[in-house]
Amino acid sequence: MYGRDVAEIHDDLNESRGKDYRTEAEYITEVVRSRFPGARSLLDIGCGAGGHLVHFAEFFDTVGGIELSEDMLAVARGKLPGAGLHQGDMRGFDLGREYDAVVCLFGSVGHTHDEDELRQTLRCFGRHLSAGGVVVVEPWWFLEKSVDGFISGDVVRSGRSTIARMSHTARSGHRSTMDVHFLVADPETGVRHFAETYTHTLFSRAQYEAAFAAAGFDADYIEDVQGGRGLFVAVAVEERP
Repeated sequence: MYGRDVAEIHDDLNESRGKDYRTEAEYITEVVRSRFPGARSLLDIGCGAGGHLVHFAEFFDTVGGIELSEDMLAVARGKLPGAGLHQGDMRGFDLGREYDAVVCLFGSVGHTHDEDELRQTLRCFGRHLSAGGVVVVEPWWFLEKSVDGFISGDVVRSGRSTIARMSHTARSGHRSTMDVHFLVADPETGVRHFAETYTHTLFSRAQYEAAFAAAGFDADYIEDVQGGRGLFVAVAVEERP
């Protein structure tokens, strides 16, 4: 769960580290409209602080978001006061409406605990998809590609602040545990430290593909995008020509 400290710096930090939210949103919009040219509405599941959603709002008439962290939602609502943003768990929510595109990025789907939950989650996505709609999922790292002991570190400037981020990821069976430490130096408040731990399930590519099929989707996989994790692009089986 992302807390307030991380929510406040999340998107600025990622952009300073090289993440281009707008370019990613443009690309995903192109992918969606290549399958469904008339797509006008989009739901971002695990929308975080709204980094992608603020750009999706430029490309779709209606956008909405689901996020588990209330702190992340508070930041997203500040960016998108008119959007339908809801606190909820991707494994089971009901907004009472459908969207032409349902996206889940940042590897958020890796927070499901096992294959049953993954299938349950994808079925929930499908229940919010309009006829002819498209689901786009950025998986967490595949089991066969995960690296035990992976470390990363960055020091970036964000406005008047300097932010340092360091992480270590340990793998145990089909789980990865990432410990992330942050230092934020600000001229007025000084230096503060905080840390968070994130656990993901390491599914294989085959397990993802099987879960999509079990949930009633025909999914294609696009490699070498989204920083190397790729994208699954899926439509309901009955929608295939």
